[in-house]
Amino acid sequence: MPVNISLLDIFDIILTSFILYNILLLIKDTPAVQLTKGLVILFILSFLTNWFGFRTINWLIKGFMTMLVVAIPIIFQPELRRLLLKMGKGGFFMNLPFFQQEEENKKWEELINGIVMVTPMLSAERIGALIVLEREVKLQDILETGITLNSDFSSELLYSIFIPNSPLHDGAVIIRGNRIMSANCILPLTKRNDIKKYLGTRHRAAIGLSENSDALIVVVSEERGTISVAIDGRLTRPLKPQLLKKFLQNLYRPKSFGFFEIMKKGKKK
Repeated sequence: MPVNISLLDIFDIILTSFILYNILLLIKDTPAVQLTKGLVILFILSFLTNWFGFRTINWLIKGFMTMLVVAIPIIFQPELRRLLLKMGKGGFFMNLPFFQQEEENKKWEELINGIVMVTPMLSAERIGALIVLEREVKLQDILETGITLNSDFSSELLYSIFIPNSPLHDGAVIIRGNRIMSANCILPLTKRNDIKKYLGTRHRAAIGLSENSDALIVVVSEERGTISVAIDGRLTRPLKPQLLKKFLQNLYRPKSFGFFEIMKKGKKK
């Protein structure tokens, strides 16, 4: 018999998948993952014992599963609470492509604003800094020379890393996406002979990495307090905060492909 699938059925499947996906995101990296695995094993055992005719074991498993109906709300209480809070704040729908793009754009904007805020502070206090923004070419070999952090970006953390006498202040900070991946990293020095003599090791390291990758490197001079950017083997200096922001927005922030941008493109056509 042919199966008739209506638009309502398709919408029902999509909605169910969306709900299950959000539930999986909620329990990701929590103890609930192991508990869920245990429940799946119980269901498999129940099926197998019923299939092979192990009545006593099957009866015990089904009895245990019946008790779990009452126990599950207690076991998963933290996750259920998070789910209800997320639904109440409207965050349950943040995993839709449009909202994900908008959220990603906010993070990138916070990253750029954070760097633009921190670099003048470091400059004013004559604190040297090397901030590497990873792009398409991955810098795993450079990451391994430093100390792994893998933490969410914050301007406070970035500033604290470069404070003198801090264990991480020497070397470069590597930023991947909107995460501070590693600090105290060693960058390769440029072998060029035409670099001006007053440019120190930080500037030479920034140029050296930009020659070997597509990374964008922000440099704060310890001696002069100037802010520079190295990219494609070239050093642009000095840069004021507003110029630095435009530089980062043009060369580092990803373009938005959200719903409104697609609609705008459609109207132009």
